[in-house]
Amino acid sequence: MNILDALLRALRSLFSARMLWLLIWPMLAALLLWGLLAAVFWDDLNRFFTWGLAALGVRQGFEGVDLHVLGIGLSVLLHLILLVPAVMFTALMITALFAVPIMVRQVARVHYPGLEARHGGTFTGSLGNALLGTLGYLGLWIATLPLWLFGPLGALAPLLAAGYLNQRLFRYDALAEHADRAEMRTVFRTHRAELWLLGGVLALLQYVPGLNFFAPVLTGLAFVHFLLEALFRERTSGGGLRA
Repeated sequence: MNILDALLRALRSLFSARMLWLLIWPMLAALLLWGLLAAVFWDDLNRFFTWGLAALGVRQGFEGVDLHVLGIGLSVLLHLILLVPAVMFTALMITALFAVPIMVRQVARVHYPGLEARHGGTFTGSLGNALLGTLGYLGLWIATLPLWLFGPLGALAPLLAAGYLNQRLFRYDALAEHADRAEMRTVFRTHRAELWLLGGVLALLQYVPGLNFFAPVLTGLAFVHFLLEALFRERTSGGGLRA
């Protein structure tokens, strides 16, 4: 299956009755969590920015502007810059850990009813994979910060980090139930380039207003379709499943 086929199948699966609740609750949970945190610490952050501006002596060029007002403005901007990625990251984590197993069972039942489940993954393994993915995401995000010095190249930094996170986070959970450990390693290695490309394409949706609401579940479904098909073809071709 190529990238386009996986995306088209994911879109068809997205609007099935079984997926409607999965479509809603991970994003709502992430919005609620970060909304509450923002509300609790909003005043503290505003005071911090006001204090910081005063301590840095930021006066020139802002005569007649209340530093408190300026601090609030910068705080709002920072909330927007950080809150959107934080919400998306949290929704992706919730989707990977709790929603993908449901997606896998649904997709396998409809499209791959004869695919043997070899249970190579565990919930503990999923948590460990999520932790490693998070550390890699943060490391990659920090490492690509210098790209912001080169204007438009700066837009590649969050996209590259999000693309890495997508493929790292969802590939394990998509195969955890059906592949054994050797199969998982082989499929990941064989399709490394496609997984990165799929992760990057889906990362773009996270920055499109409106579409980003669907992004976590669509991302999960796309990886489930792609990887179950890859596993099915590896098994039926009779080769390559030795790591």
